[in-house]
Amino acid sequence: MLLVVHADQRQFSVRDPSAWVPGEGGWTGEAVTSHRIAVEPFSLAVATARSDLVEAAVSVHPARPAVPDGAEHVVEADLEVRGATLTVAGPSDYRSQEHHLPVEPGRYRVRVSYVESGPPDAEWNDFEYGAHFRYVLDLWPSTDPAPVVVVRQGAGVWDG
Repeated sequence: MLLVVHADQRQFSVRDPSAWVPGEGGWTGEAVTSHRIAVEPFSLAVATARSDLVEAAVSVHPARPAVPDGAEHVVEADLEVRGATLTVAGPSDYRSQEHHLPVEPGRYRVRVSYVESGPPDAEWNDFEYGAHFRYVLDLWPSTDPAPVVVVRQGAGVWDG
């Protein structure tokens, strides 16, 4: 599912709205400088290179898929899902702006791959600075808990 998400504050999240409690605080120093994702119970936030509209490709697979060609940065983490829907949204989105993805309850491994791209197929802010990426989120069922793992470390901290 290819989505256009408003990554206000240079982030968007994928979360289980039936279990997520806001404000748990997953943006640790390591999350900012190395992982580029923040992991909270029932939620995963993705740091973006722009505070703008961004493309997010979200797919659920039966098993671990291949890393997308050309991914500049790749990181994996666990996501527990209690309900039957995940939402993908920016921090200031209203409920009507959230994207919904049906899933089976359970534990998922989520791979976030940062793939350079052009601007999204939407009206984006040409005055906003930062590179355009497609944020590819691949999810697959996982039985054993695992820590956050950086599969491929991208270039250093982005300007901004």
